[in-house]
Amino acid sequence: MSRAVQQTCFPLSFALKEWMCRAAASKYSGPGPGDDPAVCKQEQGMAVRMADDNPNREDEPLLADKERQAVNILVDLFERRAPVSFYEGEPLKALATLAYSDINHLQLSAATAFSEISEMDARPVSREALEPILYLLQSPDIKVQHSASAALGNLAVNVENKLLIVRMGGLEPLIRQMLSPNVDAQINSVGCITNLATADENKMRIAKSGALLPLTRLARSREIRVQRNAAGALLNMTHSIEHRQQLIAAGAVPVLVELLTSDDPELQYYVTTALSNIAVDEGSRQLLRDTQPTLVDALIHFVQTSTIKVQCQAILTLRNLASDEEYQLQIIKAGGLDSLLPQLQSAYDPLVVSASACLRNLSIHPDNEEPILNSGVLPLLVNLITQSGSDEVQCHVISALRNLVANNDADKTPFAEAGLFEHMKLVLSDQRSSEVVVGEMAAALSVFVLDDSLWPYILSGGFLELLVPLTRSHIVELQYNACATISSLAGKASESSEACSRLAQVWDKPDGGMQSYLAAFLAVDEGMDPLLRSVAIWTVMMLLESESPDLVQLVLAHPSIIKNIDKIAQMGSLSEADARLSAYTSDGGLRNSRAFDGDGYNPEDGDLGDENEDDDDIYQRLESMAQDVVALVQNLDR
Repeated sequence: MSRAVQQTCFPLSFALKEWMCRAAASKYSGPGPGDDPAVCKQEQGMAVRMADDNPNREDEPLLADKERQAVNILVDLFERRAPVSFYEGEPLKALATLAYSDINHLQLSAATAFSEISEMDARPVSREALEPILYLLQSPDIKVQHSASAALGNLAVNVENKLLIVRMGGLEPLIRQMLSPNVDAQINSVGCITNLATADENKMRIAKSGALLPLTRLARSREIRVQRNAAGALLNMTHSIEHRQQLIAAGAVPVLVELLTSDDPELQYYVTTALSNIAVDEGSRQLLRDTQPTLVDALIHFVQTSTIKVQCQAILTLRNLASDEEYQLQIIKAGGLDSLLPQLQSAYDPLVVSASACLRNLSIHPDNEEPILNSGVLPLLVNLITQSGSDEVQCHVISALRNLVANNDADKTPFAEAGLFEHMKLVLSDQRSSEVVVGEMAAALSVFVLDDSLWPYILSGGFLELLVPLTRSHIVELQYNACATISSLAGKASESSEACSRLAQVWDKPDGGMQSYLAAFLAVDEGMDPLLRSVAIWTVMMLLESESPDLVQLVLAHPSIIKNIDKIAQMGSLSEADARLSAYTSDGGLRNSRAFDGDGYNPEDGDLGDENEDDDDIYQRLESMAQDVVALVQNLDR
């Protein structure tokens, strides 16, 4: 986030005129070489008018010719109000002359000019333009410091400027100004550092500069503007794990949690967003859990009472906290569910995204399944599958439903009765649905099909025709989940005549049908992911064991399926180097294709298995299953 820096300035041309008059009234030296006599006469008249009002004029310093000329140039430029760049050429030279002057009021005029100019014009500037501002920042006069830091803060909205300011050593004087007891100096210096901290290159330098401790202290200031800027700077330092750890070491966590008691919505937003980022890290969540017992209650309070922006960030913080089991339970027990449900019905999409994401994490814990379902949220979640125009919401909602189904063995018929499969079918049938959403749907189906009360709905709902084309997806995980669901339905063929009939209908259509992808996954002369091959062998075994004459005949009559399974059964687990290499991605890592979080397909029980299974074990299991299929075929031939 970037902060607009506070300024307390008077009209610039008037300020410069006033100083010029004061200088002239004290020690007007007459026209210099090349001076316009008319201008000098005007200055002398000003001096006469100011003399009576300035009894201490003998103490006023005398302007050098170049300083007086610089003042005249600037006054003329401001009075003409013509478009001009003050960051180069004669205007910059005039401002620099005042900045480097030994006369305090000239320095203040220069600082004020830079402050006002930068508020209107924050273009990328050169080192030459920044040098006088950084010089002014080190002035002993607090007013000069204040205006100089305001100018830097305004210029630091520009990416190039914020990098150049830090490279030129701007942090050290800003930190010194942060330590000033002057509130205005604190506001502008902290605001400037807030803007500088939006650049990744600057974050490490800020962390190493010693700025985090005074920023943390100033976040407790009694002045709300200082608090806002300090909290904004801390927020900007939470975008990497390294900087988050540095913030924790600086004692920022208890301060941020303490600021949750503030009534200021802007401060609430910065604090909740910072805490949301901190809660991304497992170690930080442990720290929050051990040291901040009021955190969850404060966040839930914001969900119920604060502005929409703060509500979103509070919910996202709860979502990140709910990555841990303890917080999953604590949030539900603290009444978080009652606060989330109304947000799922909000007309503001980001709020619905936040709430559905939080509910997704809360649904992971088995003990939360009952209170979530008892809350009456099921119809709402099901309707969001099609009613939401957000891919994120659709993914979060279907994942939450998947978790709720997987969490216990109770009757899941209410899920089907709520219209779950009708809504899922609409999404899967819609060509406009994104691959991410379709992937979540396929992953959910691979779990739903394992439930005895739900698989009949999948079978009769026409999902086989939708799943077969997905087996050809370029997304390997989507292939897995589509194949795993079909394989599970094949396992029901021995007990369901409808399953036999529907499987036979999709044997050669659509898109080549089951026989096409089974043949492709079993082809030993082509590289193939061993887990996809494992699912294919298991599916063939289920079809043969169905004892359905139609299914058995379709499998046995295929020109390559049984032939290739026989080759796999004889190849040995270590003999097929090409097949082994095909299990790896281009970056050398084992393909991570999982139908359900934390698991990989295990054909022994139709469930999902250990993703860390040894390569040799995978190929030994492939060979063993292939041998079982060969034996089964031999028995059928007798």
